[in-house]
Amino acid sequence: MKSKIILMGSILGILLSLTACSHTAVANSPTEPNVKQSTSAICHDKTSPSYNRTKKYVGFDSIATCIADGGRLPKSKTNAIDKSTDEATDQGRGFVGLYDRSDWPHWLDTDKDCQNTRHEILIQTSIKPVKFKSDRQCNVLSGEWFDSYSGETYIVSNELDLDHIVPLKFAHGHGGDKWSRKRKALFANDLDNLILAQASLNRQKGAKGIDEWLPPNHQYRCEYITRFNKIMAKYDLAYIPTELRIVNRLVNACGGFD
Repeated sequence: MKSKIILMGSILGILLSLTACSHTAVANSPTEPNVKQSTSAICHDKTSPSYNRTKKYVGFDSIATCIADGGRLPKSKTNAIDKSTDEATDQGRGFVGLYDRSDWPHWLDTDKDCQNTRHEILIQTSIKPVKFKSDRQCNVLSGEWFDSYSGETYIVSNELDLDHIVPLKFAHGHGGDKWSRKRKALFANDLDNLILAQASLNRQKGAKGIDEWLPPNHQYRCEYITRFNKIMAKYDLAYIPTELRIVNRLVNACGGFD
């Protein structure tokens, strides 16, 4: 298993470096891209006044691919998108509407006991009894939690984020954008898709799939890949072809799944 994990890490490193090279454009090159994603993640096409002023950027073929990679439109263009246009496609996938996190209700208190999803998981997964911030016992202050992403143990709750293994934005871009608000809420609070993780690693991961990010704790990587794919299957979410090729290689490096 150790050799498989090392192999998987090597494959991911090579694949990610190739992916980065395929997107990155050199400023002022003879053939500049159709769209420049600036360092502030704004997507500028050649009709934008900011296009020529953007000297440090990542290049894309279209606005759709720039947005799918985490970019965003300038405010002046946000309301001008024609979501039905044939140009708005991303490697065979129909154009996805803009993501709004508020459309995915999360950290709900469904049983009305004042403890939302995050704090209930903090209570359930603490290795020792937790301490609360007040006598009402709504919010957890401390306990002891093992973070599988880093392989480290934490005792203060605010050092941990409650991470969606399959990120909300990733789900949105792979079929979830068409869901009802009720189904989005179900996904956002599904215990199968939640894990406590070091806050900085959760933010480093962002909305990336397993083709772009894996936990630095190598011993957990194959389990993470398994959990990610199980959630994708549970909710009928679909990888695009370029992602699927990388995902299949990672699964094979882990020895396949049962």
